[in-house]
Amino acid sequence: PGVLETIRKGKYGELFRPESMVNGVSGAGNNWAKGFYTEGAELLDTVLDNIRHDVEACDLLSGFQLCHSIGGGTGSGMGSLMLQKIREEYPDRMMSTFTVIPSQRASDTVVEPYNSVLSIHHLIENSDMTFCLDNEALTRICESSLKLKSPTHHDLNSLVAQVMSGVTTSLRFPGQLNADLRKLAVNMVPFPRLHFMLSGIAPLTAEATVSYRNVTVPDLCQQMYSANNMMVNTDPSHGRYLTCAAMFRGRVSLKECEDTILNFTDKHSNLFIEWIPNSTQIAVCDVPPVGLEMAATFIGNNTAIQEAFYRIGEQFSKIFRRKAFIHWFTDEGMDEMEFTEAESNINDLINEYKQYQEASANEVMAYDDNYVDGDYVEGEPADEEY
Repeated sequence: PGVLETIRKGKYGELFRPESMVNGVSGAGNNWAKGFYTEGAELLDTVLDNIRHDVEACDLLSGFQLCHSIGGGTGSGMGSLMLQKIREEYPDRMMSTFTVIPSQRASDTVVEPYNSVLSIHHLIENSDMTFCLDNEALTRICESSLKLKSPTHHDLNSLVAQVMSGVTTSLRFPGQLNADLRKLAVNMVPFPRLHFMLSGIAPLTAEATVSYRNVTVPDLCQQMYSANNMMVNTDPSHGRYLTCAAMFRGRVSLKECEDTILNFTDKHSNLFIEWIPNSTQIAVCDVPPVGLEMAATFIGNNTAIQEAFYRIGEQFSKIFRRKAFIHWFTDEGMDEMEFTEAESNINDLINEYKQYQEASANEVMAYDDNYVDGDYVEGEPADEEY
């Protein structure tokens, strides 16, 4: 209740219908099982009624966006439950999530690995696109790019809001090239399980130097692809881009955007998977963000995201091997097998990222060439010319 009370009393409190703010008496106590099976399940009917009410008022429902953190109990447990139920009720609508994953060094709770792995297990199955964020990376951006000495939650949330705004900008404003949630997913997700995205925004400039900076499209492009600009603590150069999306806002030339992106991808071709040509989707919206002449939002489907999953999976294995803290979860009606399934699913995901990162164009072609009418035929790999 405390969190919602802060929002109600804040300057944006009047934006929300009072009935849309649903809360329980207590939280999920950093316990995924409480959020999924007990406390969260009690609130679920009220939440779904509110969602149906808002859906019925829509002229054209594009999809849903869920914002949650997966380190605690409510965002992870109840978030997974909502994801599952919305997917069951609206199977043909897009489901995208903005997911705060645990940081590399800063950990809030001891059972964070359990909550995270169980949530990722559900995100793999029920989400169409997941934009990964982590507080450590957001803090780094505030300190190094925006030159803020001690960033507050407001500063971190502001960065997340800018990414969310950039992703949905084509739904709200006219533009030369549009990209709604479905178009974005169709171009960004080559394989259904590999839908975890890196995200970034540009320009990021310290307040003191804004007046000295003339922002151009090449500037935006340079900053978009920079590792310092990613909102997850992984280095994109450790992996390769399967696909990317660049959404430009403001009075920019479409041809200049296309040429700049093409030059960048040619110059850094080692960062991109060779068997998906023209892997960057471009969208241009004529309306710039408030206070800026032009801006860009970047989304990348990069295999380096496996580093974050590997880190979480490794921490999970260490605790789970000794069955530590398990009783808190099983007491809420959870089966121990769910832990094993979730761990196995996240390990499979990491292996899939590795497989596609290392695959060359010829290997994939040879793999396809050996399938004849759905049957696998032993044979020579495809020739180089093919």
